[in-house]
Amino acid sequence: MAGCAVFLLAANAVSAQTTDSGKYDHNDIFGPITWPVTSGNTRSASGQPGENYWQNRADYLIHATLNEGKQDTTITGDVTINYTNNSPDKLDYLWLQLDQNLFKPDSRGAAVTPISGDRFDVKGFSRGGYHIESVSVTYKNQTYTVKPIISDARMQVRLNTPMGAKGDKIIVKVNYSFSIPVYGADRMGRQKFKQGYVYEIAQWYPRMCVYDDAEGWNTLPYMGLGEFFCDYGDFDYYVTTPADMLVVGSGDLQNGAAVLTPTQQSRLAEARNSDKTVMLIKPEEVDQPATHPFKGILTWHFKMQNSRDVSWAASKAFIWDAARVNFPSGRKGIAMSAYPVESSGNDSWSRSTEYLKSSMEIYSTGFFEYPWNSATSVSGVALGMEYPGIIFCLNNLKNKQLWGDITHEIGHNWFPMIVGTNERKYMWMDEGFNTYINVYATDRFNNGEYKDTAKIAQKTLRIYRKSIDPLMTPPEAIGLHDYAQYYYKTSLGLQILRNDVVGPERFDYAFREYIKHWAFKHPLPYDFFRAMNDATGEDLNWFFKPWFFTTGKLDQAIQSVEYVDGDTTKGAIIKLVNKGKLAMPVVLKITQANGKTETINFPVNIWQRTGVWEFKYPSTSTIKTMVLDPEHELPDSDLSNNVYYAK
Repeated sequence: MAGCAVFLLAANAVSAQTTDSGKYDHNDIFGPITWPVTSGNTRSASGQPGENYWQNRADYLIHATLNEGKQDTTITGDVTINYTNNSPDKLDYLWLQLDQNLFKPDSRGAAVTPISGDRFDVKGFSRGGYHIESVSVTYKNQTYTVKPIISDARMQVRLNTPMGAKGDKIIVKVNYSFSIPVYGADRMGRQKFKQGYVYEIAQWYPRMCVYDDAEGWNTLPYMGLGEFFCDYGDFDYYVTTPADMLVVGSGDLQNGAAVLTPTQQSRLAEARNSDKTVMLIKPEEVDQPATHPFKGILTWHFKMQNSRDVSWAASKAFIWDAARVNFPSGRKGIAMSAYPVESSGNDSWSRSTEYLKSSMEIYSTGFFEYPWNSATSVSGVALGMEYPGIIFCLNNLKNKQLWGDITHEIGHNWFPMIVGTNERKYMWMDEGFNTYINVYATDRFNNGEYKDTAKIAQKTLRIYRKSIDPLMTPPEAIGLHDYAQYYYKTSLGLQILRNDVVGPERFDYAFREYIKHWAFKHPLPYDFFRAMNDATGEDLNWFFKPWFFTTGKLDQAIQSVEYVDGDTTKGAIIKLVNKGKLAMPVVLKITQANGKTETINFPVNIWQRTGVWEFKYPSTSTIKTMVLDPEHELPDSDLSNNVYYAK
């Protein structure tokens, strides 16, 4: 589309600046920079959606059946996608994501998995991947069959007639099946427990790729680490399973009277009015006939509005509990947990709903109100994975680890489920922003039960000290041991901006404005940079450019102290040096021999012209000690030159 090439060239020009060699150069940091722009006034200079912003829409009707076998369990189903093209472009073809194809033995993800394996352990299996039975298109009341072009985890549907622009609609229907992997790249799968398998089902239907104003079709394949990018729409889905299973899913259950016993319905109603966790299926009831009295198969019906995805879980082994969620507007919701007896206990999953409920309330009050009615936490094979309204967390976590997993995964419902960033390209925009709000939640949960008072700057520096890839590196290209910086370096950067650069009041306001304006939309990194500059009233490009586009390190140093006329009572000339590739504000704690202690703050602007800063300090006696960054808020790479002792 028009303007796309200019956008990409500008982005690449910024991305190329990744080295950490040489001395401090103020022009590298404070020189002029203009972030890339899209054409057609789709995004504004203030970092908000522009006057002509558009995004496409995909509404889904899905039917799926879980078929348990002795050696294999499969999903068979069909998906009907009502797709709306709000772009100014006609579309000759459509692209769909086939994420299950990651598990084909010849997938790209399997091909690039190291011999030693990794967390995602994508090796593929002989029955893995989608079996696409048929694809049909309905356009202008004409229906025809399409032979799709399948390339790894993407499927191209070529249209007989181009789809019109600016609101035109088309229907695509796909019949499909796949075998459920045992370990689905740490995002889904199945695990056997004493009372049955727990199935965590995700990436379970063919879905639309995003067509946007920046790149047209976003067709990067699913390869394991890089997650997802989806359009928003309404979901109406039906899940059929053996009748002795409980199914929990994204959105609201529509047919509770048909799939739940009267006792379970009564307890669920009680939970909707209780701030304390209410047991819906108790541990001793899990394998009792009265818990699942239905015979044969059962179909569960869910709906979710204005979401970018849905997921579900099923098991005959589930304990089930719930509690009310209180949103700041006065609206009420419900938090639920489903877990096997092996996960129960007050030091473990019996507190899951408490953790989930508190996280939803904290994030809703602090950032943006949770827009849906329910959320469920599921114990199973996945270490931690997020979907709108449902999260999968590892079954054997306890206490602080379980809290951390649950608050992180439900936090993803804000980034990227509400603020819909492209996880395949900009992983830091969801993992890092989410890690930042996780710290906020942990500080506030249960009067600080799990609050960490340790400073994180030096710990974070250790994680990315040897990294060779900047944060703007796409996840499938970053070093296998480097991707943790997406989480921690990004989070630390936001904390530095908040606490050390612009201050909590201005930062918090700007961050909430960014969320508000981009809720249920697709921001780019440059929209975030512009939004924060505009709402804080600061040009923060000196921070954004090196922090996200380079691997530069910070090294502030105290170089020398000289007294005026050699007299300690006449004042001292103190020389500070910026020896690294980053610039930061300066906090200097000075202690004189007479006992006077003072902390001096300098803005980052002292480094705008040079890497050396001299100032006169009105000493009245010998300066005994000086310490840069005394509270260790900054990731200074050499602490040895941060301290001065009088000789």
